Amino acid sequence: MRLFRLFQLLDELRIRRVPVPARMLAQDMGVSLRTLYRDIADLQAMGAPIRGEGGVGYVMDAGYFMPSLRFDEEELSALALGVRLVAARTDPLMSEAARRAAAKIASAVGEETRRVFLDSPFEAGPSDAANPPHLKALRDAIRRRKVLEIDYASLSGKPSTRRALPLGLTVFDTVWLLTVWCETARDFRHLRVDRIGALRDTGERFRHERGKRFADCLAREGNDTFLRPPWNLAGQTSAQSR
Repeated sequence: MRLFRLFQLLDELRIRRVPVPARMLAQDMGVSLRTLYRDIADLQAMGAPIRGEGGVGYVMDAGYFMPSLRFDEEELSALALGVRLVAARTDPLMSEAARRAAAKIASAVGEETRRVFLDSPFEAGPSDAANPPHLKALRDAIRRRKVLEIDYASLSGKPSTRRALPLGLTVFDTVWLLTVWCETARDFRHLRVDRIGALRDTGERFRHERGKRFADCLAREGNDTFLRPPWNLAGQTSAQSR
C-alpha cells in the first residue's frame, strides 16, 4: 500500500506546473504532514528530483519519468472517455492520433486491464464542435509559436483583424475557443474558431513570457484544472468569446 501511495505522490507532483504546499499535498493524499514529509524524503533518496522551498511548496523537475504502478478502474475510464472525446470532437488528423494513442495504451497494460480499457462503458457522442475550420493550422501555430494575423467576426457580426499570439484551444459542447494574447488589446482574448475568417502567418515567432501564457490565462480565470485540486470542471464555462 505504501509503494502504491508513493507512485500516487509522484503522479500528483508530475501534473503540477507550479510548487504545491505540503499541507495541500497531504490533504490530497489523505495522510498526515509527518507522513508526507517522510514520503517526500524517501522519494528524494531514491533519486526523484523533488525540490522543496519553505513557504512555497514542492515541485518536481521537468523531464523526470517513472511509470505508474498500475491504472485503477476510474483512471482507465477517464482515459477511455478522453480518447473517445478527442476522436469525436477534433479534425481527422487528431482523431486518428487519439486512436493510435488508445492502441498504445492497450498494448502497454496487462490483458485484464486491456479488456477494462477497451470495453469501457463510456462513449462520446457526435458534436457540433467536431472538425471546425482552421483547427489543424491553429494547433501547428500554437506548437511553433507563430505570430498570426486573424480576421474575425464577433458574435454581433463586427469584423476585425487581430495580431495575436495563439496560446491554446478549449473545446466545449458546441464550439472550440482559441485563446490568444492580443497585441492590440494587450490582454488575453477568446475567439470562437468557427468565426475566424482567415489566418495569416506573419513569419514571426514569439517566446512565452510570464503573464502571457495559456496557463496564466487559465489561472486568472480560475480554470487551471490541473493545478488546483479538487479538480472542478464547472469553472470552464466562464470563458467568454470576444
